[in-house]
Amino acid sequence: MSANKQAKQISYSCYHTRTKEGEQFVAEHVFSYQLAGTLTMNDGEREYVFRENEFRFSRRNTLMKFTKQPPAGGDYKNISVFLDQETLRRFGEAYGYSAEKAAAGPPFITLQPHALLKSYMDSLQPYDQFLQAGNEVLLSLKVQEAIAILLQTNPQLKDILFDLSEPGKIDLEGFMNSNFHFNVPLDRFAYLTGRSLSTFKRDFERTFSTPPGKWLQQKRLQEAYYRIKEKGAAPSDVYLDVGFEDLSHFSFAFKKMYGAAPSKI
Repeated sequence: MSANKQAKQISYSCYHTRTKEGEQFVAEHVFSYQLAGTLTMNDGEREYVFRENEFRFSRRNTLMKFTKQPPAGGDYKNISVFLDQETLRRFGEAYGYSAEKAAAGPPFITLQPHALLKSYMDSLQPYDQFLQAGNEVLLSLKVQEAIAILLQTNPQLKDILFDLSEPGKIDLEGFMNSNFHFNVPLDRFAYLTGRSLSTFKRDFERTFSTPPGKWLQQKRLQEAYYRIKEKGAAPSDVYLDVGFEDLSHFSFAFKKMYGAAPSKI
């Protein structure tokens, strides 16, 4: 494994006295510790709030929106360990672990405090040392240590960690109606519904009688119109929530569809 890829396996986040919002596709399992501030995540169905000194486990292949809120007069700080599929496969083969059943459950799990979890995260705080050339073996061992500690303290995670299968083909209509507001590429939607991109586009037009790009924009604008007109939301508070990247693009598309700028509705 290259040093560049290994450096990405441990991530330290620090934001200075400002709130950061956005969205993310969680591609790999993540073991995290909230050092300071509050992280709020929403998977489209419910909201999850993680506060200072809390541990969490995020499942792979999850779409989520987030808000990172620093504490009063301080910095937002978080440290995360990414548990990639190749490392988990090698770990399972070496120590005899495999998934015995499909593990249902929420995409984000609060882990109960434990001395092993805390001592492990404390050992990662000289973060810069892990990024220095020559520390690739140490970094790899720290990720394996994270897997071992999670299995020791939360054995119920075994069937999640070692389920190395790809997403299976699921109901397209239900998934898209629940997740249209996530601003991700079509190939990501295709992957999450268990399809190739070409099959996704073909199934989509068969289901919705319109191309996915056009449907997504119309659906997002309809949701924005409802929130602005019926709920009194401000356009600047809506455009990111419904899946647009910037306010100017949102305003242009909105006016083209409804004949008036969102601020005039």
